[in-house]
Amino acid sequence: MPTVRPLTLFILAFTLGHWAAQASTRSAFTMAQVLKYPYATELASAEQGDVIAWVRDIEGVRNVWVARGPAFTPRQLTQYTEDDGQEITQLTFSPDGTQLVYVRGGDHDANWPAEGNLAPDPTSSPEQPLTTIWSAPLSGGAPQKVAEGDAPSISSRGQLAYTKDDHVWTAALDGQGKPERLFFDRGKDSDLHWSPDGSRLAFVSNRGDHAFIGIFAAKDQALLYLAPSTGNDVSPRWSPDGARIAFVRRPGDGGPPQPLLKQTPRPWSIWVADARNGAGRRVWQSPDTLAGSYPDVEGQANLRWGAGDRLIFLAYLDEWPHLYSVAVTGGAPLLLTPGAFMVEHVAESRDRRFMIYDANTGTTAGDYDRRHLFRVPVDRATPVALTSGDTLEWSPVSAAGDRIAFVAAGSQQPPSIGIVALDGKQRAALSAGALPADFPLTELVSPKPVSFNAADGTVVHGQLFEQADHQSAAHGRPKPGIIFVHGGPPRQMLLGWHYMQYYSNAYAVNQYLAAHGFVVLSVNYRLGIGYGRAFHQPEQAGPAGAAEYQDVVAGARFLQAVPGVDAKRIGIWGGSYGGYLTGLALARNSDIFKAGVDIHGVHDWSRLMDELAGKPETRYEKGDREEAMKVSWESSPDADVQGWKSPVLLIHGDDDRNVQFQQTVDLARRLDVLKLPYEELVIPNEIHGFLRSASWQRVDEATASFFARTFGVPSIQ
Repeated sequence: MPTVRPLTLFILAFTLGHWAAQASTRSAFTMAQVLKYPYATELASAEQGDVIAWVRDIEGVRNVWVARGPAFTPRQLTQYTEDDGQEITQLTFSPDGTQLVYVRGGDHDANWPAEGNLAPDPTSSPEQPLTTIWSAPLSGGAPQKVAEGDAPSISSRGQLAYTKDDHVWTAALDGQGKPERLFFDRGKDSDLHWSPDGSRLAFVSNRGDHAFIGIFAAKDQALLYLAPSTGNDVSPRWSPDGARIAFVRRPGDGGPPQPLLKQTPRPWSIWVADARNGAGRRVWQSPDTLAGSYPDVEGQANLRWGAGDRLIFLAYLDEWPHLYSVAVTGGAPLLLTPGAFMVEHVAESRDRRFMIYDANTGTTAGDYDRRHLFRVPVDRATPVALTSGDTLEWSPVSAAGDRIAFVAAGSQQPPSIGIVALDGKQRAALSAGALPADFPLTELVSPKPVSFNAADGTVVHGQLFEQADHQSAAHGRPKPGIIFVHGGPPRQMLLGWHYMQYYSNAYAVNQYLAAHGFVVLSVNYRLGIGYGRAFHQPEQAGPAGAAEYQDVVAGARFLQAVPGVDAKRIGIWGGSYGGYLTGLALARNSDIFKAGVDIHGVHDWSRLMDELAGKPETRYEKGDREEAMKVSWESSPDADVQGWKSPVLLIHGDDDRNVQFQQTVDLARRLDVLKLPYEELVIPNEIHGFLRSASWQRVDEATASFFARTFGVPSIQ
């Protein structure tokens, strides 16, 4: 047998490795393919009828689907066909489940409205878009446009109430006749709730520095305000018999200036008032502690009226966001969900005897970065798991007497609708439209849960996206690493598709990068949820000192040490708060972060002080505002821009109602002065959470292409 020389072996190995790498590249999916993931959202159910509805979004085409029990066979209710950027939100059934209304258009995740309350126009249409209410009878027939408006609520008598320009209006569900303002109230009205018998409407009347809970009964009767005070009252909830209303009270604006650089308790209380005469009394008062503060989580207090005249609410009293129950007559609250985990999305059973919720706990490794469903009686701390395993389940609703509908996903399987019995048995998936034929389901990786320590010892969690063969000789050299930082910041990235579509999009991009020559680490930095109050609400974070940035640096150090990662080629990307952290990383540590994609990030906190802390009062007392302005500036990327050496791609829609476009304009001018390289992608008329699939695809392809060009990764063209 002839001898094979070492040089021949090298050439053979290189040729085989090059061929394998090219084959791998050819088989890798495109960004367009992975962004075709179907997304289920806006899950809703009727109070009495056994029917559910949800929105299915695929490539920006949004449609309403319904399913009626007991079979719960899905049926497409609407027939929209365009990626037109018009949201479908606030699916609302009549109590008996015979009628469904929904809102089309608008921006329902904005921090502030556009000037003139203009609805977004992401397609740059010459026709002004409007936010409109539509109605669809479940017995059949095409949806009918009802009126321009928002926030619909349908009574048991079939009357529709909704808001328009901060007032309450009514219109016929069939779209016939002329809408009319239901009543006059000088406040800004919201949060509409009909009484069980459909005769009265409770609402919040915001008066600026205080707010009332009001009740409208008839045009010839005066509005009734419940236990009016100097407080800010929110979350009206009718008792099952319609005789009382429970609500949350927080202090009205005023008093001495609150410290801006030090956390102070934010007290709140639960009240119950007579719905006939307005007399009220306090049922429960929060303790004067940071843990007793008003909860900054999904649904906030999540106030519900349970069976046995018990009120259920969510609070951080034991340092975790948990459900509590208290008798309407008062007394100590009962912790219903003990343990080191967070309760997030909350619903109640039809008979009000159980609360249904999702939480980041379970028996499977890594469940702190998942969601599973549980039930608990309203009067006993005996939770029972309804789902488990390496999948994720969230947003439960009562679909029937003993059936719960929810959204389910996995590390590969995109979000869809599922059904499970209240005892955790008879779980089934609802088949509503097939996956696109070219969706790369089997090519997606399962991210790995990892943890590492920040400089101050804080334990930080993340998810690592890497191909199984990333260290193989076929790739020739170590791969570049990418840090992803989420926005919010009260968010948590998960071991699978996310319950917020913005972050499911980010998950798809991280999957794409992992399949095309990168190793990605998604960092769940402090200020995020899921790991307790001290992690969620740390001192000296954000504009008060950017303490969370050390978690990002720790993530980069961890990623640099992952076998097969090129420690000298680390990039970072993120949107919103993630854009802020991306800018901070490039300004402070261009020695670590060699490139970044900054999507609608904050670059100067001091410009946002009025939004963060309120406009300064014209009075002698100033508090620590001047010091807070200084610290907020020092916590900003702009303050350290002299150290910025790495290339960056700046992305922003100029109709952003969460982070002003000015933040990116200002940074670009500073980079110009320093003659630092940057690229721009500006999308006219798009908002913060890009409304069109076409916009997301442009942003995501630009992100991947920028990193590929900067780091010399040939698998992305």
